Amino acid sequence: MQEVKKPSRRPLICYYLAALLILMLLNMTFFPAVLEKPVQDVTYDQFMSMTYDKNVGQVEIEGDEITFTDKAAENIYRTTVTDDPGRTDRLFESGAQFQEIDTQPGLLTSILVGWVLPLLPFLLIGYFLNRRMKKAMGGDGMMFGMGGGSGAKVYVPSSTGIRFADVAGEDEAKELLSEIVDFLHDPEKYRQIGAKLPKGALLVGPPGTGKTLLAKAVAGEANVPFFSIAGSEFVEMFVGRGAAKVRDLFKQANEKAPCIVFIDEIDTIGKKRDGQIGGNDEREQTLNQLLTEMDGFDGSKGVVVLAATNRPDSLDPALLRPGRFDRRIPVELPDLQGRIEILKVHAKKIRLAEDVNFEPIAKTAAGASGAELANIVNEAALRAVRSGRQFATQEDLQESVEVVIAGYQKKSRVLSDQEKKIVAYHETGHALVAALQSHSAPVQKITIIPRTSGALGYTLQVDEGDHFLMSREELLNKIATYTGGRAAEELVFHSVTTGASNDIEQATKLARAMISRFGMSEEFGFVAFETVSNQYLGGDASLACSPETQARMDQKVTELVSQQYRRAVELLRANEGKLHQLAGYLYEHETITGEEFMEILSQSSPELDPLAEQPET
Repeated sequence: MQEVKKPSRRPLICYYLAALLILMLLNMTFFPAVLEKPVQDVTYDQFMSMTYDKNVGQVEIEGDEITFTDKAAENIYRTTVTDDPGRTDRLFESGAQFQEIDTQPGLLTSILVGWVLPLLPFLLIGYFLNRRMKKAMGGDGMMFGMGGGSGAKVYVPSSTGIRFADVAGEDEAKELLSEIVDFLHDPEKYRQIGAKLPKGALLVGPPGTGKTLLAKAVAGEANVPFFSIAGSEFVEMFVGRGAAKVRDLFKQANEKAPCIVFIDEIDTIGKKRDGQIGGNDEREQTLNQLLTEMDGFDGSKGVVVLAATNRPDSLDPALLRPGRFDRRIPVELPDLQGRIEILKVHAKKIRLAEDVNFEPIAKTAAGASGAELANIVNEAALRAVRSGRQFATQEDLQESVEVVIAGYQKKSRVLSDQEKKIVAYHETGHALVAALQSHSAPVQKITIIPRTSGALGYTLQVDEGDHFLMSREELLNKIATYTGGRAAEELVFHSVTTGASNDIEQATKLARAMISRFGMSEEFGFVAFETVSNQYLGGDASLACSPETQARMDQKVTELVSQQYRRAVELLRANEGKLHQLAGYLYEHETITGEEFMEILSQSSPELDPLAEQPET
C-alpha cells in the first residue's frame, strides 16, 4: 500500500491573531518614524533670507524652535529662535501664515501604508493555507483549524503493497483474516446466503508480533484503501476533539468503502469506564463516539475496523461485544516452525552464505517475537559488514542471537584474574547442574566474556523443540540450575559474591509461581492465590490472600529454593573433579560450545586442576 500523506491542520485563528499583533506593533513603533515628513535643520540667516524673499508659507514658533514651510508647502524647515524684535512684523508682511505644522502623514496615507498594504501578504498566505487545509480534509475543513480532522494516514492500493506472503509465523491469524479479505473481494457470495461481514476484528498479542503488519496485509490482499491511526491521536487537550476525529474518520471510511480502518493501541481510548456519574472526560467521550459509530455504519458497504492492542484485559466490555469487535484474533509469539519461516522472510533482504541453517538459530531464539527475529537478521548483516565479508554466515546469525539476548561483547571491561576465576566457576556450576539432571535443556554455550547488558558471563541452554508444558520435576530442576552458580562459588571459594543476584530473582519468582499459581504445593493444594494481569507486557502479579497465608507462602518459597540449592551443592560436590576441569578450560578459552562441554564431561575425571587447587579466598 502506498501512503497518502495528509497535511496537518494549522490553527488559522492563531495565524491571523499573530499577523494582527505584528501590524499593531509596526504601527506603534516602525511606521510612524518611517512615514513622518522629513524636517530640514537650517540656520536663522536662511530663515531671514526666505522671509525677505516672501518664501515662507506656514510658520510655527514653539519654545526655542521655529518650524516653517516654503510657499509651496513641499519642504519643512526648522531653526533656533534668536533675539529678533521685528521678526513677527516681517513675517506678516511676507504673507506667512501662523499655524501648527503637522509632520505626520495624512489619515488616508496612514491607513494605506500602515494597514492595507502590509495586510495583503498575510491575507494571501492565509488564503492558501486555508485552501490547502480544506483540500486535505475533503473540503469540509472548518475555518481557523477548529474542525475534527481525524489525521489518519491513508494508504491506497498499490502493486507493491504488503501481502500475506510477507507475514510469516502467524498462520492461524492469517486464516481468520482471510475470510475478511474474501468478503471484500466477493461480497455478493455472502449476501446471497444472508451472512454479514464482521464489523470489527481485534488483534491481541505481545509487542512485535506483527499486528500492524497483519492489518496492512489484509488491506494489501483485498486491494482496498487502508486508514491507519494510533489511539493516542484521538486524545486531545480540548474535550470533544477526539470524538470529532472519530466522526471524521468514519465519514472518510464510508466515502471510500470498501476499505479497512486500523486503530493501533486501541486501549488508549478503549479503557474500561470507571462508572462515576458526571464529569467530562475526553477519553470517555471518544470511546462513546467510537461505540456509536461502530453501531451506526453499514457493514454491507465493506468497511472493516481492525484494532490492535497488547492490553486486552483493560478494554471496556461494551467495545468487545458482538456487533462491534466480533472477532478476537490472537497474534502470539511464533513457535519453532514460525520462527524459521520469519527468519527466511527477513533473510531474503540480505545476502547469506549458501550453508546457512535457520533451525538452530530459531531454537536458540525461543520466545523471540517477529520484530526481534528481524533485528537478529539485521544484526547478522551488520556483523558481516564489520568483518569485511560480502555475505552473512551461520556464525553471524548465531552471534546476533546472543547480541539480542545479552547485548554486545564488552571488550573494554577487563576482569581481574580472581574475578575471572569466580565467573568461570559460577557459569560452570550452572551448566554442570543442568547436565547432571534429567529433564533439563541441553547446554549449547558457556562464556565468561562480559556483555553490555551487565552480564559478566552466561550459560545458554536450548531445548530441542517447543516446550508448552512443564512438570513439577522440570521446574524444580530449573530452580536447582539457577542456584548452581552460587553453589559452585561457595563450594570452591568458601565465599559468595553479588554475581548471583539475577539467579536468585529468577529462582524465587519460579518457586513462588509453583506455590501461588500452579498449585504444586502439598500444603496449599489446588488453589490459586496469585493473579497475573497484562500478560502480554511481562505480567503484573498480585496476591489475593490473607497476611497469614502470605507469610506461610513466603516460608514455603524459602524452603523450596533452599532445598534445591542444597541439591545443587550435593551434585557439584559429587562431581567436583569435573567442575574444576570444566572451569579451568573455560578460564583459559573464555567460551565453551555445547559439544566441547559434553566431550569434557564424558571423559574420565582427572586430578584437580591447578586453577582450583589453591583458590584465592
